[in-house]
Amino acid sequence: MAGNGLITIGGLARACGLTASALRFYDDCGLLVPVLVDAVTGYRYYSEAQVDRGVMIRRLRGIGVPLEVVSEIVHGDGARAGRLLDEHVAELGQRAREAAAVARVIKEEIGAGVVLSAAVLASAIDQVRSAAALNREIPVLTGVLVESSADSVTLTATDRYRLSTRALVPERPSGGAWSVVVDAGELGGIGSWLRELDEVSLRAADDGLVLTGDRSERRCSTIDAAFPDYRAMLAGLGAVRTRVVVGRDALLTVLENGAAAQVIFSVDGSEFFVTCDRHIGHGSPQPQPTAHLRVPAAITGPDIEFAFSPKTLRPALMSAIGPEIMLDIAAADAPVVVRSATDGDLTTLVMPTAIANSKEHSA
Repeated sequence: MAGNGLITIGGLARACGLTASALRFYDDCGLLVPVLVDAVTGYRYYSEAQVDRGVMIRRLRGIGVPLEVVSEIVHGDGARAGRLLDEHVAELGQRAREAAAVARVIKEEIGAGVVLSAAVLASAIDQVRSAAALNREIPVLTGVLVESSADSVTLTATDRYRLSTRALVPERPSGGAWSVVVDAGELGGIGSWLRELDEVSLRAADDGLVLTGDRSERRCSTIDAAFPDYRAMLAGLGAVRTRVVVGRDALLTVLENGAAAQVIFSVDGSEFFVTCDRHIGHGSPQPQPTAHLRVPAAITGPDIEFAFSPKTLRPALMSAIGPEIMLDIAAADAPVVVRSATDGDLTTLVMPTAIANSKEHSA
């Protein structure tokens, strides 16, 4: 406090709940001018009567009254001040109603989830979920990772020996990005329901993945665990050295010609051979017949020999779409990328096995 009933700028700031810098601003714009400014020090002094005006200015600014309207209210008569306040409150109400309407639309869009072709989703589930593990030793590997972004929905599954991932283009995208790991068995169980629909929306909820279509709903429980970083796995693949384009049905026919323990692929110049070794691991003292067949294929790259377990390879071939598949091979001991020639957005990785009796097969 200063003498003669005057208040320093700091004292007024404390009395009316404003900062000293705000009071200097209100002085400069003529809204709350000090009654005295010391010519030597430049200190501002206010009267005790100005405390009420400072409090009023703070309250008006607190409800968003524009500065020019604040000036009219504090300098005008009571009737005009009342009308200005009523107009401001009415404007606030209108803006609140408009904001609520926009919020409702946004909430509906978020709640509706991402919309996909139901048939395409059913196909993608069948393709990808076969790569999920059946053994629940690592629970997250028995699930399918479902990821939604602004422009795609991606399904991915892996059992450490295979990996399948497919990206789908939404019919209507969702604004929010989310990801959940869904139980593969439950996801596979809704295939018949999906095939009866035209479209289906997906959204993540606290209790699982919610799928809605044609006034009906399905929920799949989720697995609360971190899914393997499959993108790092894909990014870490070596450069493709040998590429083979071969008939899908021809390979499946070879696999079905008996209970092979190992399937060996050989690229020899322009020829592609498939050997189904049936005696490995069967415990028989006598070797069983071995099928060694030449399969028509288009080949680019150097010769190579690599092998698979049929239990791993067959599901990858079964999930492929189209008459031909493409095998991208970096090395005999590196994951082989299996792609459908007519469905390039489905990528399947299959881990080779060590070749048993490799000298016999290369002789």
